[in-house]
Amino acid sequence: MSAVKPKPSIAAGEAVAAGIDTAADTSAKTYEASVQSYEKSLGALREGMEKATKGFETSQAKMKEGLEKMVKTSEELLAFSQGNLEAFFKASQIYASGVQDISKHVAASSKTSLEETMSFGKSLMGVKSVKEAVDLQTGFAKAAIEKAVTESNKLTDAAVKLTEQALAPLTARITKAVETFSKTH
Repeated sequence: MSAVKPKPSIAAGEAVAAGIDTAADTSAKTYEASVQSYEKSLGALREGMEKATKGFETSQAKMKEGLEKMVKTSEELLAFSQGNLEAFFKASQIYASGVQDISKHVAASSKTSLEETMSFGKSLMGVKSVKEAVDLQTGFAKAAIEKAVTESNKLTDAAVKLTEQALAPLTARITKAVETFSKTH
């Protein structure tokens, strides 16, 4: 006996063909959905990268601006500190020069006073009476006191003037500091 294979029916072939068409349609739809999903993901990725790039550029610009401000501030502080140092040296020079001038004046005044005292001593040795000695002594004492008061006033005035001159550069720096730092804050 021979086995006879039954011939497939047309309906079965049509069902298989319809199944293949359905599977092909489903595959095509799934592929299109995958492509659309990929394109959306790719678009979202591009958008995200653009935002990240813009954010990075903004951050970089702000960092650069901050760094430039920091460098400028450092330069300004360095220049300001240098000005302070220069003012201190100038004040020191004025003070040293003034003290030297005052010392010269004191030395000259002392020399003059010593010479006057020696001259008075010689004059006192040549007196012939006690009254003449007392009169000479009184005149010398009065002149010495007046001269001491005058010299004291001169020294006080010179010291005050020296102090004002020596403090002038420092005062100017303080004024500049107040002006500078009150503007920035």
